[in-house]
Amino acid sequence: MKKIFNRLLNKPNWHNLRNLKPVSSVFGLDRGTPIDRIYIEDFLNKNKICIQGVVCEIGEDIYSKKFGSNIKKVEILHYTNDNPKATIIGDLVNVSTLPKNKIDCFILTQTLNFIYDFKSAIKGIYYMLKSEGVALVTVAGISQISRYDMDRWGDYWRFTDLSMKKSFEEVFGIGNVEIETYGNVLAATAFLQGICAEELTKKELFYQDKDYQVTIAIKAKK
Repeated sequence: MKKIFNRLLNKPNWHNLRNLKPVSSVFGLDRGTPIDRIYIEDFLNKNKICIQGVVCEIGEDIYSKKFGSNIKKVEILHYTNDNPKATIIGDLVNVSTLPKNKIDCFILTQTLNFIYDFKSAIKGIYYMLKSEGVALVTVAGISQISRYDMDRWGDYWRFTDLSMKKSFEEVFGIGNVEIETYGNVLAATAFLQGICAEELTKKELFYQDKDYQVTIAIKAKK
């Protein structure tokens, strides 16, 4: 009876969300800015002082250009040689293909989810960083499958702040890893539905509930 009473007292207003198909199946990209992109850019903006010297990104240099300062060089890491922008052809899980102690700041956004051996990839990041170098990393927590990535190379993992803290501390050491989470039940629901960031208020986006982690952000220092 208590459960029935709770349902009647706190009845959800589904509107058009009671549907077997999401509002958008491409993370809201066809409606505006995906919610996780807002979180990624907030994290990078908070840590933009670290984005200097020799900076490395995967595939392109968008965030280095947007948030970096006093950059000496941008290295673009790519797995194969089919990217004309790539300056380093290498595999994060295989350190023999990577330059050692070369990078001041490694920006790695939403990538570890698509690497099966993600712990070796963390070792690859550490290997490339100079002493005192910093890795700025984001991963997905609550998220739909990225079908594009799943069909090409795989979409393997969804993480929590605890799994990332332990995994990075195994490589970078205790005390050298800072974790921040983004998300709440509304933001998570909206993100799964493909509702874009412009359809929520800033207060709704940035209310933090650690039990609903849409995006986990990691700052790790070598």
